Amino acid sequence: MLPDRREPRIRARPAIPVDAFLSEAVRLADAALECALPRADAWPARLHQAMRHSVFAGGKRLRPALVLGACRACVGDDVLCAPAMAAIELLHTYTLVHDDLPAMDDDDLRRGRPTCHKAFDEATAILAGDALQALAFETVAALGADAVAVLARAGGSRGVVGGQQEDLDAEGAPVDASDACRARLERIHRGKTAAMIACACELGALSAGASPAERAALVRYGEAVGLAFQIADDVLDATASAAVLGKTPGKDAAQGKLTYVAVYGLERARSEALRLERDAVAALAPLGDGGEQLVALAHFVVGRDH
Repeated sequence: MLPDRREPRIRARPAIPVDAFLSEAVRLADAALECALPRADAWPARLHQAMRHSVFAGGKRLRPALVLGACRACVGDDVLCAPAMAAIELLHTYTLVHDDLPAMDDDDLRRGRPTCHKAFDEATAILAGDALQALAFETVAALGADAVAVLARAGGSRGVVGGQQEDLDAEGAPVDASDACRARLERIHRGKTAAMIACACELGALSAGASPAERAALVRYGEAVGLAFQIADDVLDATASAAVLGKTPGKDAAQGKLTYVAVYGLERARSEALRLERDAVAALAPLGDGGEQLVALAHFVVGRDH
């Protein structure tokens, strides 16, 4: 049973440096993921090895970190948000496994190591993604039906899957600065990226028994941070090396994908990321001092170099 927060609460814990916070989030998320995932030698072993290959490939664990930050912002206990931290990363990893497939983005590298279909095979990668998605819902069910519904909306046709479909539909279409292109670009990334990041924030709020006002503020923050994150990703894809990114750079341009850099240009894309960062910080006003860690995470998202 999740807590029901209706009484005045103690002050949220103070923010710590982002690197330290992210390291703590990685430790907590990995522990929760280890509890959720079957052992590598459990039947069927090859499938579980493929799942673990993808989940434990490293990465910033940004979405679990946002769950943790949102939970703490609402003065929730870390233990309460562990299922949400694991579930959001399991669902996110499923999307990466499927995005990397030859029928989608056809990538060889993910987080600096061979993608799932390269390390195993295409059929196993499809099944690993399917199983990770199912496990995400099994895990988040510990938080109740509301949390399951939040995760399902973010992961479905109105969220990440819908965004991926529109991204595929847009490949090879003319790219320009027209209103139509800009609107399509925003639809893609509200679905592909912002929906999942807003979901992470909302699950953190739910874990802490946040008030409706706090929950709504964290969703607004997550939507703005999600779009800013995607712009930073597009900028890095256009400017960084494979060694820095941990994946193949320049593929967006090679595939004719609709990106913020392609539509707005490099400098305008960077300016748009900064505007969204300001929107994200403003959304946290109802949380007072409790939002300090999330403010620091917004700055990190926009300023990151990998």
